[in-house]
Amino acid sequence: MAKIAILIEKIYEDLELQYPRLRLREAGHGVDVIGPKAGETYVGKQGYPQKAEKSAKDVRAADYQLIVIPGGSSPDHMRRDEGMVRLVREAADLKIPMAAICHGPWMLCSTDALRGRRCTSYMSIIDDVVNAGGQWVDEECVVDGPIITSRCPDDLPSFSMAILQLVTEGKANGVKGKPIAPAWAKPQVR
Repeated sequence: MAKIAILIEKIYEDLELQYPRLRLREAGHGVDVIGPKAGETYVGKQGYPQKAEKSAKDVRAADYQLIVIPGGSSPDHMRRDEGMVRLVREAADLKIPMAAICHGPWMLCSTDALRGRRCTSYMSIIDDVVNAGGQWVDEECVVDGPIITSRCPDDLPSFSMAILQLVTEGKANGVKGKPIAPAWAKPQVR
């Protein structure tokens, strides 16, 4: 049984937090929902409330085998909290696997975790991912070393499968799937 952290802040994408959380618990893994303040309830984009079980300032990345970062607008708020950023930086430094979906890679942009790695995200943060050194691709689920990334809620089955493969088998597979970003949004190869 793996111990997994799922990060939360206000305006998270409800499915991107709840789907992996429930799948991981269903598979018997321990899941801690971690936010800036323990015991605080954060409300998702669709109005679903979720309480943070622990505060980022009170946990260490080394206590977890995986950190999951949902999207929505929450990563924008997570990046404003020193404890949340510290936790993700620690995980990157220790090469603890991290899985980020949609806008979740914004948190990874605050570290060196994406540098030189193939990854994906929601199309509106392509420039941020590329400027953080990521090699952005328009694929459903990308696995490169300890980093798993996906684009949007429609990619959740592949994203969650990769997470489960990683924590149960120690290795995950990506999925190419159908491209969804318009051609003008993709980074240009120079």
